[in-house]
Amino acid sequence: KQKLIKPSGFDVDEKELNPNLFDFQKFLVKRALQYGKYAIFSSCGTVKTLIFLDYADKIVKYTNKPVLILSPLAVSLQTIDEGKKFGIEVYPYFGQTHSGIYVTNYEQVDKVDTTIFSGIIIDESSCLKNFESKTKNKILEKFDKIPYKLACSATPSPNDPMELGNHAEFLNIMTRNEMLSKYFVHDSGNTSKWRLKK
Repeated sequence: KQKLIKPSGFDVDEKELNPNLFDFQKFLVKRALQYGKYAIFSSCGTVKTLIFLDYADKIVKYTNKPVLILSPLAVSLQTIDEGKKFGIEVYPYFGQTHSGIYVTNYEQVDKVDTTIFSGIIIDESSCLKNFESKTKNKILEKFDKIPYKLACSATPSPNDPMELGNHAEFLNIMTRNEMLSKYFVHDSGNTSKWRLKK
């Protein structure tokens, strides 16, 4: 019984991608756009900001609807500056409804009108780590129906099964509990430690 995730995205020609991207970054942008919903776990220094900004730019052009980037408070303004550096306009989100790329911080999730967005990007997606977190629960609930999703993190550290499960749930692949029961077991003496089956 193999569950295959069907790509729900679209293809782009490499010529349409941002010229500042390196080959491995182009590969990641193209793959993320093909699948529509994707996670990029890429180490520090790989310029994930440019990767997700180009992803957002292509979705805005494809859907003619805005894309929202959720980031930690201190990173929002940095994302706007990085966009200017690479020729991609990013606006702070204050409830606008016209097409474009917007950024806000996690603390503003309650104020986001999710009906206007075609895509959501979570920068520093390790915020999904804690399965009891209010922020994680709000993100999973509010953005459940968004067609294009991207989660970016330096690494899901320490490759915690709960965190990986929360990413799978955010990307509408399966719930955290489904992922744990399908791929992991825990020793009866310690229910907080999970290991891969077999």
